[in-house]
Amino acid sequence: MVAPPPRRSHPAGQSASNHLIGWLGHDAQSANVLATAQMHLKMRSALVSALPQNMRSAFEVVKLENHVLTLMVSSAAFAAKFRQLAPRVTTHMQSAGWNVAEIKLKVQGGLGLPEVAKPLREARTLDQQDLKAFEELRSTLRPGPLADAVAKLLRHHQTQPATMPASTPADKQQAPQTESRK
Repeated sequence: MVAPPPRRSHPAGQSASNHLIGWLGHDAQSANVLATAQMHLKMRSALVSALPQNMRSAFEVVKLENHVLTLMVSSAAFAAKFRQLAPRVTTHMQSAGWNVAEIKLKVQGGLGLPEVAKPLREARTLDQQDLKAFEELRSTLRPGPLADAVAKLLRHHQTQPATMPASTPADKQQAPQTESRK
């Protein structure tokens, strides 16, 4: 007896996901759900291009109804930041072809959306030219809180290299001796 040929779940040359999307298109209700999901993905893509990098993963599109786009966000902090950007985002959506007049936000804690990471703080050490510029600034300032702050900054940065501990045993032998302050 000869074994029957293996059963194919989808036509040859067609991926399983394309077959599933085609299957969803056969039923009117499923086709409507599919069209809505595709529209939400396109809207999300247009929104992402208008937002800063650290805000791009903290929202989901809920609906577009009567020219009002509703988004679900994971925190009140994100909602506050997004409200600042809303006019710019609305204009961007309109220029991308979406008929959006207003954006509403719904805060839904525990959405499972990833936390928005704060950008790393970029700082550089002050070199001698920087310290000289601050010294010149300090000499031109009248006594007061600003002059005190500049003086404190100079004290901190001028004494920093001398008080830093040596990192290797060889450095400890060659590390300069620091004066003790009282």
